[in-house]
Order: sequence, then C-alpha cells, then structure tokens
Amino acid sequence: MDDLYKTITKPSIETLFKDRNSKFYGYAFPVTEEASVKDFLEFLRKKHHTARHFCYAWQLGTESVRFRANDDGEPSNSAGMPIYGQIQSFEVTNILVVSVRYFGGTKLGVGGLINAYKASARLTLESSAIEEKTIDESFQLNFQYDLMSKVLRILKENSITIKRQKLEMDCEMIIAVRKSHTQKIVKIFETLYKVEIKQLNV
Repeated sequence: MDDLYKTITKPSIETLFKDRNSKFYGYAFPVTEEASVKDFLEFLRKKHHTARHFCYAWQLGTESVRFRANDDGEPSNSAGMPIYGQIQSFEVTNILVVSVRYFGGTKLGVGGLINAYKASARLTLESSAIEEKTIDESFQLNFQYDLMSKVLRILKENSITIKRQKLEMDCEMIIAVRKSHTQKIVKIFETLYKVEIKQLNV
C-alpha cells in the first residue's frame, strides 16, 4: 500500500561492532524534525566523550523525503553514506542512525571503514523495534451536539483516531484518517445531515 511506511517509535538498544580493535557503538533514534538530531548527537557526545567519530545519517518524511549523511572526519563517503544505505535497505524513515567509533590503533582503510559502518548500522537496525504506520490526513468536523452518537459510531466503525475535540452545543473534532480511506470518510460525513468536514493542512 502506498500509504504505509516503516519507522521506530523508541530508541534502539546500544549495539557494538568490533573490527581490528576499533569499536563502533550503534544507536537509532526516532526523529520527526531536524532540530532533534542535534540533541541526540549532543547526548551521545557526552556519553562517549573520548570517542573520535560520531558518524550518522537521518531520513525524514514519507511522501517527500529529506536525508543527510555525515562522515564526521572519516574519509569522504566512508561512513555516513554506508549508514544511510542501511536506512534505505530497511526502508525506514523518520529515523536517525549514529555509529560512534573508538579508534583501536589499526587503520581500517576506506573499504574497511565502509564495511564497518555498514555492519554497525545493520546491527543497530536489526536491534530496533521497526513498526509499520499509516500516512494519515487531518480533518476538522463541525456538528451539533445531537449528532454526537452518529459521529462517534462512524469513527469507531472506521477505526479513526480523534486528535482533539471540543464538545459543547457546537462540537468540533480534529480527526486523523488513513490516506487511502479519506474519500470514503468524506463521503460518509457529507451525506450526514449538518456535519461539516474540511481537510487541514497540518
């Protein structure tokens, strides 16, 4: 289905990959905005204050996707892109994957680094609780209180989430509808007497 995507909703467990005495600690974090990437990196820099490199990649969005890969001082494209390659391989989004490297005294070479960062990211994603979610669209419902039971029944029958509600004589609800179900839901509410439904750009 084109309205499904995979992501994580909680941080992964810490993973460890070793290659010739170099240690690569892997982490995955759920992110929905670029600003939180910085917070997670700062947290890891405090946790691993003697580590040499904090290499990472992130991807945000479902239908229009943004991503970034960072080598953090490793040779160009030897760390960030191999990590991002695993994000693509696992088909996850709204995620940050970081591999923290402690240098073990032996240089791995560019090929060795690519393999190590790829392995670290794969191990981290394998250890993450990846979930499938739906791409939802938000709608606002406006109706009189006497229609409440009808509206609630439709929402329950179609497993629709209520994000926010104001229940007075004039009721207002913000609902989340799975993208592939929107036309059907709009049609149902439009045929109901005096229930106004409009799509929100959120």
